[in-house]
Amino acid sequence: MKIAATVARYMFGLFFAVFGLNGFLHFTPMPPKPPMATQFVGLLDASHYMILVFALKLVAGLIFLSGRYLPLALSMIGPVLVNILLFHVLMDLPGIVPRLLATACWLIVFWHERSAFERVFRK
Repeated sequence: MKIAATVARYMFGLFFAVFGLNGFLHFTPMPPKPPMATQFVGLLDASHYMILVFALKLVAGLIFLSGRYLPLALSMIGPVLVNILLFHVLMDLPGIVPRLLATACWLIVFWHERSAFERVFRK
């Protein structure tokens, strides 16, 4: 299980470091989206909300790649991952497959680091 967690951590870290950096440098073209999704993303871009999201992705991705402070990185990127999944479930379902892979990686790393979250799940 340790090898699976390490591979998942590196995949997850690389995924979010690249896409976080892409939000600032725009080196990967974005595929076309349905009209409602385009409107929603346009509104988030216009409000500069996405700058914070891209910064969180980049920082969390780098933390995952470093292997230090993993509970912090899991806590930082969890809400972002939930929002990504909701966006794709509600507005762009064909683009959900890579996001499900990222969620699986998050769950594997979380399971490996679950001892850091024991007090959260205690009555």
